[in-house]
Amino acid sequence: MKKLLFPASLALALLFGNCARNPEAPASAAQNSAQPVKTFGTKITPKNAIAATQLPTMLETQDSAKATIAANVLEVCQAKGCWMKVALDGQEPMRVTFKNYAFFMPKNIVGKEVVFEGVAFRDTVSVADQRHFAEDAGKSKEEIAAITKPKATITFVASGVQVKE
Repeated sequence: MKKLLFPASLALALLFGNCARNPEAPASAAQNSAQPVKTFGTKITPKNAIAATQLPTMLETQDSAKATIAANVLEVCQAKGCWMKVALDGQEPMRVTFKNYAFFMPKNIVGKEVVFEGVAFRDTVSVADQRHFAEDAGKSKEEIAAITKPKATITFVASGVQVKE
């Protein structure tokens, strides 16, 4: 019995060691691990994320939509990090706020890629809110005073955000 144990172990080791491997698997795993992410809010899965530029088309036939979005950050609230803006095709940038004011973004993520999950909806932003946001963004008093009309926009409330570092 002891004489068979060593050859059987060797045969199993050779068999499992020479199994065919998918050459793409290590590369994709390396890509995922090469780009560390920092998560804010609830944990999300970036799989099936769509570009933020697709949201206006999604909202043509409905008032709101649940989505996972991938985008680059254009601007972040410099007071607390309580909102960020991302680009939309042919429209003003979309403001992303955070569900229940439960978390904030770092103020230095402009230009970084983010993935966020939550609900997008059509909204009308009041003059008072626009002025508040402009103040948070560090706009001049003249720019803030020039805001005189409510503005129709697409807004997103994110429950979780991943920032690629």
